[in-house]
Amino acid sequence: MAKERQGKSKASSGGKDHGGKKSFQGKKSFDGKKPNYKKKAAPKPKSSSNPNEIRLNKYISNSGICSRREADMHISIGSVTVNGKVVTEMGYKVQLTDEVRFDGRIINPEKPTYILLNKPKGFLVTTKDEKGRKTVMDLVANATTARIVPVGRLERQTTGLLLFTNDGELARKLTDPNQKVRKIFHVELDRNLSQADFNKIKDGLNIRGVKHEVDEISWIQGASKREIGIKASSGSNSLVKAIFEHLSYTVARLDRVVFAGLTKKDLPRSHWRNLTAQEVINLKHL
Repeated sequence: MAKERQGKSKASSGGKDHGGKKSFQGKKSFDGKKPNYKKKAAPKPKSSSNPNEIRLNKYISNSGICSRREADMHISIGSVTVNGKVVTEMGYKVQLTDEVRFDGRIINPEKPTYILLNKPKGFLVTTKDEKGRKTVMDLVANATTARIVPVGRLERQTTGLLLFTNDGELARKLTDPNQKVRKIFHVELDRNLSQADFNKIKDGLNIRGVKHEVDEISWIQGASKREIGIKASSGSNSLVKAIFEHLSYTVARLDRVVFAGLTKKDLPRSHWRNLTAQEVINLKHL
């Protein structure tokens, strides 16, 4: 009887020792081992599918005007316009090339950056190519952390000067046909340009009912008559090609050697450089 009472006493003690303390530390699983509780990692924020997009409130905040929360308030009351239209939608996203105004004043979310590239052949002038082909952004990837974009276009096989910037106002100015931005092209043809065709280009050509004129045309000094210099303040590199193709010439090489007063001096092919402060001032006063 005494042994039975002693057994019951131990059973009712709930696993306690003589001091009344528990004989184990913490909870145990059914197999006698401590359960392994792992903390779940916090979900990673989703990155924007387009690196050139930014929320409007962040755009305003980055410009130094106010905080994001205050920016939302200003957006809601109609103080902000995007490309001339009032935007009051929360979470609205804008492109780097969009014109954003706060109380009528153009703002920029980053320090203005200006990069000049001497473009080689074989690179697309675009910020992204869905087919994975090489773009000019690959050539300036290490130039800056700012979200720059190319100003205007050059065809894939056209070489020469290409400007990149995050200054949307200047980019729009330099691509506006009414601004008459001066460009000089070095053209190499498949055969000599005749004097008669030289004069036709100089006088202006009617192509599909539209007259196309260049500011100046000349043969390159010291070279064959296959090489021509074209100065134009309207149109693009594709127009230069169209002029010669209209006269049954094939353009073997097209190189933009001057753009808006900027030159290729000391800038080898495939290399880039930052514009000087004076060059930026000159561009803004064109």
